[in-house]
Amino acid sequence: MSISIHNLPRSSVIYASDLGILRIRVSGNRLFRKNGNKCSGAGSISCSAGARNDDFLPSINQLSDARLIYSVASSMGHNQESHPESHFRVPAIVDALQEMHLTSKFRGSEVIELQNFEPASVDDIASVHARAYVSGLEKAMDQASEKGLIFIDSSGPTYATATTYRESIVAAGAGLALVDSVVAASKISRDPPTGFALIRPPGHHAVPQGPMGFCVFGNVAIAARYAQRVHGLKHVFIIDFDVHHGNGTNDAFYDDPDIFFLSIHQDGSYPGTGKFDEVGSGAGEGTTLNLPLPGGSGDTTMRTVFDEVIVPCAQRFKPDIILVSAGYDGHVLDPLANLQYTTGTYYTLASNIKQLSKELCGGRCVFFLEGGYNLKSLSYSVADTFRALLGDPSLASEFDDPNILYEEPSTKVKQAIQRIKSIHSL
Repeated sequence: MSISIHNLPRSSVIYASDLGILRIRVSGNRLFRKNGNKCSGAGSISCSAGARNDDFLPSINQLSDARLIYSVASSMGHNQESHPESHFRVPAIVDALQEMHLTSKFRGSEVIELQNFEPASVDDIASVHARAYVSGLEKAMDQASEKGLIFIDSSGPTYATATTYRESIVAAGAGLALVDSVVAASKISRDPPTGFALIRPPGHHAVPQGPMGFCVFGNVAIAARYAQRVHGLKHVFIIDFDVHHGNGTNDAFYDDPDIFFLSIHQDGSYPGTGKFDEVGSGAGEGTTLNLPLPGGSGDTTMRTVFDEVIVPCAQRFKPDIILVSAGYDGHVLDPLANLQYTTGTYYTLASNIKQLSKELCGGRCVFFLEGGYNLKSLSYSVADTFRALLGDPSLASEFDDPNILYEEPSTKVKQAIQRIKSIHSL
């Protein structure tokens, strides 16, 4: 995700605030006051912390029939006009799923939408993020209620409104509920449903000490720690195919030998991290793989990367679960980057990841929405991802226009792949 953005409102006041590690700029816009302790998400959900409630999960019978299970946390109050990471993103996807008959209304027991789920607890969030950041952000919500929109990222326009804290813990909780559901299904089926968290704000740039690059809490990182702590899934394999490097996830697990983080991103894009030689440290050396691709890389590149990099890494690591930071901003139509993935690229990638999870970890796999800012290419690509996870044929040809593609930089791509294979002995 990028922080290159225009038409942000001018701020009039700078607050030191009790966030401690954050500098907050407050705009004059008044948005969204706190409304008790309720969380918005799929239904009204209590925001109280504590043990997660199995009563919210689908029944064993429902899970046994399902091929895909998804959760929705649109975070409609977390919104700034003209910002690319807006409240329009998830509804656009949901509308497309309905129009393309990919929901349970049309697919019956094949598709489950989690209608109720608990928010992530403070302990869940603090498994990745500093408690000072978590508590500071919660306190800042009163300031947001009083003053309007606030900016919580000194490196770029990561904003917050009065609802951001509670909507962010709901989004994280939506991912944890999918982990619970997929793990439960894997105990009764060799082919459990794949999960997809249609959530925002996104997470993979959020570093342990605070927010960054549109991201508030590291949804995938929190789910990884949760899978280990609650379900005993020691080895977690994270694939990040957002066009921007997932520096927050990278930093959270840089010295952890039990979580393999693999990021494929555009070279030179925001935030400038994710170089070839960033491979982890200490006990975690070798369990971080960063592959920066040259601008113009597309479908052929991704197919090669999957076969020659992702598969051998996963096979060697032997994961217990695969989590995916699914960013759709690498699409050729997306305004914030310069790769040329197509809807068909995402279909193939999702299909291959699902198959990989079946072969290596009992089918346990959950996708988490990250970037994607052209609403049309985002919604079509997620819909085709759903088709891949359901085993349906792709409809990418109805959307993709091959005439706008240009030749991929095959020589540079080959050099990048050979370099990463050499570094990681693949």
